[in-house]
Amino acid sequence: MLANFIVPDLKITPRAGGYARGQDGFEHILRSALSLLVNHGSAALTLRRIAAESGMNVGNLNYYFRSKDELIRELLNAVISSYEESFDEIIHEPGASAEARLENLVTLILEDINTKKTTRFFPELWAMANHDPFVHDRMNELYERARVSLNELIAEINPALPDDEREILALFISGSMEGLTMFAGYEKPWSQQMPMLEVIARRSFVHLARTLRPGEIKRTMDMANCDQS
Repeated sequence: MLANFIVPDLKITPRAGGYARGQDGFEHILRSALSLLVNHGSAALTLRRIAAESGMNVGNLNYYFRSKDELIRELLNAVISSYEESFDEIIHEPGASAEARLENLVTLILEDINTKKTTRFFPELWAMANHDPFVHDRMNELYERARVSLNELIAEINPALPDDEREILALFISGSMEGLTMFAGYEKPWSQQMPMLEVIARRSFVHLARTLRPGEIKRTMDMANCDQS
């Protein structure tokens, strides 16, 4: 079980072959780049700033990364891998009910949103994703992975729900939590109320997953359309 629902900053895959000798430097640079992005924003992610933050010159930095794009790719891979591992650990927790695992996943995501790293890091990535296809694709991959985890748990809790309704419910839960970043994230106006928001989120999401009936979403939409016509 995850200790205190903390997502590690990075999960860095050891490099193979001759590159393995520079693993410590490789990891140090990625952690320096993450620190710059969190504390100073994407505008600070220049090779010169990253090299200075890492305590080396640009020439030494180029030994590890041939370009800024390559460095950003490795950074995103390491960040996203840490979330994937954390999600998997909760989803496959032995002996826990599906409801308990859904509650734990919600807790993990919301407590992570309340950290400085996540509150600062992800909005920067959202902005970068508007212009960088690689960042866009990797962000979509991360959120899709989160929805897959939610979908798996919803299917266990309410196996009668059809696939499309499970996907919509997973999207709603994911979007509801991510939207709290701007309101209850680190140093945001409602950050101190995050524990109460967690209680509401856990209870309401589990209730929805348990009680939503097959076809109920579409029937409610049809009734609303009839009322408007």
